[in-house]
Amino acid sequence: MDELTYLSAARLAQLIRSREISPVEAVQSALDRIDRVNPAVNAFVTLCADEALAAAKQAEEALTSGEPVGPLHGVPIGVKDLDPVAGVRITRGSRAFAEAIAPDTISCVERLTAAGAVVVGKTNTPEFGHKATTDNELFGATSTPFNLAMNAGGSSGGSAAAVAAGMVPLAQGSDAGGSLRVPGAFCGVFTLMPTFGRVAVPARPNAFRRLNPMVCYAPLARSVEDAVIGVDLMSGPHPRDPFSFPVEHPLRDALSRPLTGLRIGYSPDLGGYPVESEVESVVRAALPAFAEAGATVTEIDFRLPMPHAELTAMWRRYLSLAHAESAEISRRQGLDFLGPELSAVISPDYLDSVRAGFEPDAVSSRLDDLLRTEVLDTFETLFDSYDLIISPVNSIAGVRNADDRTTVGPREINGEAVDELVGWSLTSPFNLMASPAATVPAGVAGNGVPVGLQIAARRHHDALVVAAAAAFERISPWQGLYADADRNLTR
Repeated sequence: MDELTYLSAARLAQLIRSREISPVEAVQSALDRIDRVNPAVNAFVTLCADEALAAAKQAEEALTSGEPVGPLHGVPIGVKDLDPVAGVRITRGSRAFAEAIAPDTISCVERLTAAGAVVVGKTNTPEFGHKATTDNELFGATSTPFNLAMNAGGSSGGSAAAVAAGMVPLAQGSDAGGSLRVPGAFCGVFTLMPTFGRVAVPARPNAFRRLNPMVCYAPLARSVEDAVIGVDLMSGPHPRDPFSFPVEHPLRDALSRPLTGLRIGYSPDLGGYPVESEVESVVRAALPAFAEAGATVTEIDFRLPMPHAELTAMWRRYLSLAHAESAEISRRQGLDFLGPELSAVISPDYLDSVRAGFEPDAVSSRLDDLLRTEVLDTFETLFDSYDLIISPVNSIAGVRNADDRTTVGPREINGEAVDELVGWSLTSPFNLMASPAATVPAGVAGNGVPVGLQIAARRHHDALVVAAAAAFERISPWQGLYADADRNLTR
C-alpha cells in the first residue's frame, strides 16, 4: 500500500503541521496515486492538478512563515461532480454539460478549503445524481475498488471509490435518499448524513429546493474521526439557507462517548424491504460489537406504514418534481432538456423522471406529505423506545457494471419487485424525516464487495450515531479492508 495516501486526514494534517510532510508532498502523492489507480476505478473525472499544487505551495509558504493554519491544512480532497468548485469543470455526469465551468464554489466545500483542504479534482456521479449507481454516458461506470466488475454505488460513487482506493482521505458528497450511504456501503467507507440543516447549503435560484426530499451534504472517509472532522467543519448556519441552524457542540466530542445504557433496535429489513440473506447475515454478525460496547441490542419487528414499493414510488415522485423543477429552470435559461437537441444526449431514465414531475397537480403533490407524515410517525414511535435503529444499508451485495454505461440495480429481490434505479436500498426514509444516518462497514460479501450497516437516530441526535459508529470501529476496525482493495488495484 502507498502509506502516505492511505493516511487518515487527521494524521496527515498532524504530520503537515509538524513539518514532517509538506503540503506539496501530500498533494503530489494524491495526484500520483490517482494517476496509477484511477484508470481501473474511474473515480475522478476531472483533475485540477495545477491549481491543487499551487494551493499546496501556498499552504507550505503559510507554514514556513508561521501563519495560523486550519485543521485540514494541506490535506487533498475530492468533490462530487454535481457540486461546483469555482473555475473547475462541472459536468453533473451529463453530456449536455460536458464543458461547463463552475463560477463559484458550494458553501460546504468552501468551509473545507477555508480549513486548509486542497481540492484535487471532481468525482464521478450518475447523470444529475438521479440513481443509486454511478454510471453515465459521458464517463462510464465507477467501480468499487474491491471488485472492479461491480459498481461503486451512487450517486456519490466517485467520492466513495476515491477514498476507498487511497486517492484522497476525504471526499465530499451529497445525499437525497442514500447517495452517501449506498456507495459508502459498497466501497467499505464511513459516512454520516447529518440532521438536515446541520450543514448549510444555500441553494439557488430556489432557496427551498433541498426540502423535498431533504438533501444533505457530508464527506466520506476511511475512519469515523475523519468524516466527523469534515462534518464539523461544514456545519453551522448560513444566512441564505433558511433550514440551517447553529450547532452547540462539535460531533468530535462524541467519538469516545460510551454506549452504556444505549438502546438499539435492529431491524433486518427496516420494516418491510426485501434483503438478500447474505447481506442480512453479515450485518447480523456485526451486532455483538455494539453489545460489547455496552449497548442493549434488541431485534424489532416493526412494519412500514405502506409497502416498500409504495414508499419508494412516493419518494420517486418527490425526486421527479425536483428534476422537473431543474429542467424548467434550465429551460428559462435557454436549455430545454426535453427539446430535440438536449434530449438526444440526456439519459432516458432521467428524462422519464422529468416528464413524470410535470404531471402531478399541486394537490396530489401535497397529499404525498400525508404518506410522508405516516413514515415520520412510525419511526418517531420507534425512537420513543430505542435510541438508535440499525439495519442493512443496501438490500443486495453489489451491482454488476453494465457494458453500455447504463448500470442499474435489480428489478427483483427475493421474488419481490423493486425499482431498479433506487428501490434496493434501505435509506430513503431518513431523508424524508430529516434524521441523521450513517453507513458503517460491517463485513464483506462472497463476491468481495463490502456490506454496510446503517445507524439512524432521531433528528438532532447525530452525536449518538457518531458514538455508536466510533465504538463499533474500536471493537471491529475495518481499516484492514483497504489492503485488499489496494492489492486488487495494483496486482
